[in-house]
Amino acid sequence: MTDAASQPSGDEISVELSKRRTGMSFQRTRMSADRTLMSVIRTSLSLISFGFTIFQFFQKLRESNVVTSAREPRTFGMALVWMGIGFLVLGILYHVQFMVGLRKTRAAMTHETLIHGESGFPVSITLIAAIALLLIGILAAVYMLS
Repeated sequence: MTDAASQPSGDEISVELSKRRTGMSFQRTRMSADRTLMSVIRTSLSLISFGFTIFQFFQKLRESNVVTSAREPRTFGMALVWMGIGFLVLGILYHVQFMVGLRKTRAAMTHETLIHGESGFPVSITLIAAIALLLIGILAAVYMLS
């Protein structure tokens, strides 16, 4: 037989469940921030690849003497690549700023024992992919300038 005094009260159970739900909401918010960064990556990658394709297409036409001047389309292609790079930089900066704020809030709530904070809060793989794609975009832009 169990002692009634050792059983948690209804209020204690409610507080415990609330702490767990709030802790899980931080994970959901983190995943939402990753999805937002993935959207930025998708848009940036489209701009970079489309701009690079336009640039290459008109460069090949010029090399084969099909067109004499491909300056405007090539400039447009370069502009798209730089716009994609800029958009990706802004997305990365926003993501980092948001995640730093989220980590601070989570740490403060853990310190005040409002949440458990037992689950890990690892570095975002999406952020690592975004930085790698940024480097590839910069390499493409440098190639276009040479």
